[in-house]
Parts: sequence; C-alpha cells; structure tokens
Amino acid sequence: MSACVPTRDDHTSRSSRPPRASGIKRTHSPPPPPRGRRFRVSGNNLSASITVFLIAVPMSLGLAVAMDAPLEAGLVSAAIGGIVAGLLGGAPLQVSGPSAGLTVVTAELIQIYGWRTTCAITIGAGLLQILLGSLRAARSALAVSPAIVHGTLAGIGVAIALAQLHIVLGSTPQSSVLDNALSLPAQLTQLSPAAPLIGGLTVALLVLWPRLPGRIGLMVRRIPAALAAVAIATAVAAVATPGIARVDLPSWSSHALPELPQGSAAALATAVLTVMLVASLESLLSAVAVDKLAADRAAAPPKDGTTPATPVKRSDLDRELRAQGVANALAGMFGGLPVSGGAVRSSANVRAGATGRSATVLHGLWVLLAAMLLVAALEWIPLAALAALVMVVGIQMVSFAHIRNVHKHREFPVYGATITGVILAGVLKGVAIGIAVAVVIALHRLARTRITVSKREGRYVVTVRGQLTFLAVPRLSRTLGRLPQGADAVVELDGFFMDHAAYETIQEWRTSQIALGGRIVFTGRSGGRIGEPASAAHSCCRPWTPWRNHHCHDRSEHTIESAASTATASTAAPAPTAASADRRGAHWLLRGLSSFQRTTAPLVREELARLAAEGQRPSQLFITCADSRLVTSMITSSGPGDLFTVRNVGNLVPLPEEEGESSDDSVAAAIEYAVDVLKVESITICGHSGCGAMQALMGGAPDAPRTPLWRWLRHGLPSLDRMKSRHHTWARISGRLPADAVEQLCLTNVVQQLDHLRAHDSVARRLAAGTLQLHGMYFHVGEAQAYLLTEGESSGTGPDEVFARVAPGPEPGTEPSWDPSRGPGPELTAELAPELALERTPQPCGPPVRAAHAVPGTAVDA
Repeated sequence: MSACVPTRDDHTSRSSRPPRASGIKRTHSPPPPPRGRRFRVSGNNLSASITVFLIAVPMSLGLAVAMDAPLEAGLVSAAIGGIVAGLLGGAPLQVSGPSAGLTVVTAELIQIYGWRTTCAITIGAGLLQILLGSLRAARSALAVSPAIVHGTLAGIGVAIALAQLHIVLGSTPQSSVLDNALSLPAQLTQLSPAAPLIGGLTVALLVLWPRLPGRIGLMVRRIPAALAAVAIATAVAAVATPGIARVDLPSWSSHALPELPQGSAAALATAVLTVMLVASLESLLSAVAVDKLAADRAAAPPKDGTTPATPVKRSDLDRELRAQGVANALAGMFGGLPVSGGAVRSSANVRAGATGRSATVLHGLWVLLAAMLLVAALEWIPLAALAALVMVVGIQMVSFAHIRNVHKHREFPVYGATITGVILAGVLKGVAIGIAVAVVIALHRLARTRITVSKREGRYVVTVRGQLTFLAVPRLSRTLGRLPQGADAVVELDGFFMDHAAYETIQEWRTSQIALGGRIVFTGRSGGRIGEPASAAHSCCRPWTPWRNHHCHDRSEHTIESAASTATASTAAPAPTAASADRRGAHWLLRGLSSFQRTTAPLVREELARLAAEGQRPSQLFITCADSRLVTSMITSSGPGDLFTVRNVGNLVPLPEEEGESSDDSVAAAIEYAVDVLKVESITICGHSGCGAMQALMGGAPDAPRTPLWRWLRHGLPSLDRMKSRHHTWARISGRLPADAVEQLCLTNVVQQLDHLRAHDSVARRLAAGTLQLHGMYFHVGEAQAYLLTEGESSGTGPDEVFARVAPGPEPGTEPSWDPSRGPGPELTAELAPELALERTPQPCGPPVRAAHAVPGTAVDA
C-alpha cells in the first residue's frame, strides 16, 4: 500500500457512520432501494419510456430505409436493444437500438453479401463483443483518440446525409459517397415536387419544433420533435400527395432469417471486425455521455420544489459491452439490424426524467407491441419523411463543438484525415488512416524541441518549447554550456514531459551555476515559478496545501528525530525530555513546523519578507468561528496578507454597549482596528454547519451555571430570539429550507451578527460614506460547499434571507463566473428558492471572499 494513503481519515470516516440497524437517519444520502425489487417501474420511468418509444419508432424505420434493409428489421433491433441491453447492460439509462454509426457499413454489407449473410455477420460481431467484454477490454477501447472517434462518426454522418438527400429529392441513393455527391447536380434538375415538399416540411419541423416560443410552445414541446415532424408530414402527405412512396411492411411470415455466410474468410472477418468496432465505440461513448448527463441532472437544483434527482451509479462499461454483444447476437439471429447505444435516444431518456433501466426495457416492449399491432398505421408514413429524419441525424453527427474541441487541442489534422478516409475509403480504412496520422503527429511533437536564449534585465532567459527527451539533450547541453559561468538565468519550460537524461543534464548545470554564485529560477509557460523542491515532488504533502494528507508526517520517525535534533542543536534552550517528546501534541506541532520549514517556507519567504517590509494591507475583515473543522485558508484559497481574521466561538459580534458592560473589547477592538486603521473595504461574517455554539444555545437551560463560556454565548441569544420571532422570515439555503433547527439558527446567527456589526460606530460611519460593504457567508462542512447571503439582507435593505450556493469557478486564466459590478451570475440566480417569488433579481454579495489565513484557536489574527 502506498504511504500516501490517508489511512487515519479513511478509518475515521468509516467508523463515524451509524450502523444500519441503529435507527439513525442519514440526511444527505438517498434512501436505499427495497430489497428484492431490483426492477421497479416509477411514474418517471413510465413517462420516459413512452417519450423514447415515440422517438425510436420513426428513427428505426428511417435507419432501415437508409441501409436498404427490410423495414421490420429496424423494429426488431429496437425491441431487442431496449429489452435485452436494457436488462443486462451496465448503463441503466442508455437506450440501444439500430446503429446510426453503422448505416454506411451495413448498407455496403447488404449490397455485397445480401441481407441474410449480413445477419450472420451481426451475430459474429455480437459474439466478439461478448468476448471482449468478458476480457474487460471496454476501457481500452476508449483509449482511441477522441479526434479519431469523432472524425469517424462525422464521416459516417456525411455519408448518411448525402444518401438520404437523394430519397428526400425523390430518387434512389448511389452505392458510394462519391457517387452520391457527383450525381446530386443531375438529381436537382429532375425534381418531382411531392418528395421534396414532404422532406423539407419534416426538416423544418425538426429544426423549429424545439424553438417554439410562448406558453403554448412550452406545452407543445413536450411532444418529441421526431414524432411531431413525422406525424405532421404523414398527415400533409395523406392530403396533398396521396401517391407518394410510403412505408411497406411485409408480413412477418416472410421475414428473412440469417444463413451461413458465404464468401472470402478474410473479407468476412474484416466485416465482423468493422461492425464490432463501430458498434462498440458508439455504445461506449454514448454510455460515457449518458453518465455526464445524469450527473449534471443530479447536480442541478430541483425545479418547482420537486424532489432532487437521485444520483445514478456510474456505468459498468465491460458489462455494457457484453450486453451489447448479447443484443447483437440475438438481433442477427432474429433478422434485425446491428444494435448499439444511441446518443439521441439515450439523451432523450435522461431528459425525460428516467431514473432506472425500467424506462429502457419498457420502451422496447412498446416497440414490440407497435410492430405487432400498429402495422397499418406505420404504413401511412412517407419514405421522404423518414429519410429527412435520418438525414438530420446524420448532419448532427458532424458536431461543431467537437471540431472546436479537437482544434483547441491541436488534433484537427487527425480529425480531418479520419473523416476524409471514412468518406473516401470506408470506415475501417478511415480509422486506420486516422490512427496513422495521430502516430505521426505524436512522434513529430515528441522529437520537435525548440531551445532559444535571450537576455532580459541583465539575466539570461532560456526558453524550451516542446518535450525534453534524450533526443534533445545534445542541443540542450550545448545551449546551456554557452552561458557564462555563474550567470543569473531563468529557464522557462513549456512542455509536459521530461525524461531522466534531460533532467540529469539540467540538474548538473544548475548545481554548477549555483556553486559559482549564479541564481537559477525555473518557470512555466505563464511565468509562474516552479519552486517545489525535488524531494517534495514525490511527497503527498504539497507546499501550499499542508492540510492535505497531513498525517503523512507519521510515515518516517527518522525524519522527525533528525528535525528534533537539528532544532535542539540550533537553539540555546535545553533539550526536551523523553516524556515531553512522546506527547501527541508536541509530536504534531514539531512535525508540522518541520514540514513547513522544509516545503512551504522556501516558497513564501520572499512574499513574507515583502509583507514584513511594507506592512499588512488586507482588503477584508473575516469574522468566523474557531471550530477546528473550518479551515479558512483552504475554503477561501488564501495566502499571507490577504485578510484580517477574527475567530471566536460561534462567530459572534457583541453589541457595543454589551462590550462595555462585560469588559470584553477584543472583537470591538479588532473591528475598529480593521475599519479605521487598516481601511478594509468589506467585512464578512462566516457561519458553518454543525456549530457547537449554536447547539449549546438551542439546548441551554435557564438555570445553567454562568461559566465563562455561557457568558460569552449570551451574545448569541438575540439570534435565538430572531429565529423564534414571527416578525422575521426564516432563512433559505440554496432554494430550500434548512435541514433542522440547528442549521436554521446557524443561518439566522449570520444575519443577526451583521445587524450587531452595523451598530459599531466605525462600521456605521464607513457604511454611510459608501466605502464599506458587509457580507454574510455559510459553509456546510459535510458537503464542502460555501453559500453567500444575497445582497438585500446583507446590506440591511431587504426582508429576504437567502443563502445562494457558490458554483465551482473557472480554471485559472479564464473569465470569472460572475462580476459583482454586472449583477448576479447564473450560478447565484439559479439557486435562489423559487417559492420566495422574489419581485427583484437578487444581487451577489459584493466581491468574492479572497482569503482568510488564521491559526485556529486565536481570537484575532492581526
């Protein structure tokens, strides 16, 4: 086991859980499913199954038309994919059916081998999927570059769109993509109005239906766009063009079943491999996308006071691959099209509110019933409408978001080569071309390293662009050797890989330069210093986050003993006794100080020296609780000199007159010093969940002995009275009421202490002058989530007490999620409680808290 594993924390988290039989309710976890009822049908799953069924029927028929396969084969695959893959699959919310990605491949196989042999090839692909799933190869399939995968799907989408465009125009598609493209001008000169009219109407409805405005549009949009487009186009065709070509479902008695394949063994093996590869990649990528959609839905706040979505377990990709193999084997055996997980059907399933596999299975049952009972109705559908539907699906497979993403990662040549190869040479050859181009580009990037030297402000700047491997060591050594001995230099490394040979070269040069009096600094591309010592690079304890896995100091007693001996030898104080050295607190303190001096002090020494010379100039005063679980430097990403911090039991701010009576002026003195001397621009009061001070106030008896702790807690009695008063609304947190009375008091206490803060003369003067802002904050310890009090209450001008959830911010170097000068951002506005029916748009609580660096246990960190 790695020494970096925080075993103490893990053990504590497990042991702190109440046993199942204890009767203690777990407030932040979904209720366990009833035993013995794995397959449950809820109202959400039933409605979602109907929605997906209404999308799957026209799409299955349209894909069968696009492949020139028997139309009933699409319904067979939809039913088997829904029932079999739904019951056995590892992605409960994924909906399987006829594969859009295999449209071109299947159409080519039918032309070469015929329908019955194609069914046998589908069986072989399914058996191969079962084998790969049993060997746990699903994750390995995702190792293919995303540019190759998206390029393959985009090439297939182009081929689908060109072929179906001919059917929309009233003609028959050609055998290849190039033939379809070359024959298109001639087809445009021989148009018959019926098919283009119905196809154009279908495309227009598919595009405009999700964008219908107004309340009527909101109600109408609940009908799937695919169903609405095909139904309206069918009705229009029945009236305007009765002679148009329509769906022709033959009798099930004439349904063709597979036969033993005939042909070259190598060609048949290639066909099986191609079907397996495309179907597997499409299914696995769809499963990953469904996981993301389900996670986003579970993380989103509930609407209209509904119950939050239950988190869905992450997909088991190996199990999903095996289930897809079983579905394909059965589909081929019963004369169906190849099956794969579909992004269109699966995303519709998630958005319709499905919570389990019952929605997928029910959708398959509805398709089966429709294939047996609704044949007469399905035969009214025009082929042009189905072709238009599949054409739009093909166009959507060319995603501009994917193109932007691969371009951002400099993978567009791979994407372009793959899509070109798929269009011109076929799927399997196109994938091979994409892989070859990706390998060539990777080798080129690995071998291409640029090393330049310049001089800025009296120092040499060595810039290294690319990866530092042994191939670049001769050039690197020559360049570094040309610099004057003992000169100051900055080495800017712009790459993500350095092998051992390059590392040794740089280290030897750095050591010799420092020995001759030079000063060497390593920076990244953005100019930030790379100052972490080599010994710390392989350590769990990171210099700027000493709280993370801080028990890793316990791994080496030798380190502690050597640190203790060094500390003793360097001071005049007597050596500690053996008994004192064994004390737990002394060990922790010494280890923490030793770790700070080893890892963090070298990084902050220059900054602290600057602060020592210039003095502190914090921009904010941060008043929070002394609870040891509230690590303010962690939750606010703080550093030295950022904030002036006050910590006490219960984050209380006594009223000025009460301060005089109790002769306890510590908090008032800190406020006066921060406001009048340091000229801070804002003050934040931060409460937290599970506050012991608030629990003591809730359970305090009137006749309790007046200890020093109770005399301090009496400053929180106004918060208790405010919570019980009918003249104040209860605080809300992220669109909901507090979980219990203690949480309500924790929130109310923040609001009440802001009122106490306004009673201080120094604060009142600055507020009147408009040079000071007050903010309220609440931190939920168990969820590691911060909430900010909306500005109406924190400024004392509004009746609402709403704590809005702070969403994760952008990556460094990107635009902030919201700017206080422009009003609220989407993260804050979306989290406000809908039941409050606010007439105004809540504003954020001023500038975000930058930092709060304090030592727990001290009253004031000046």
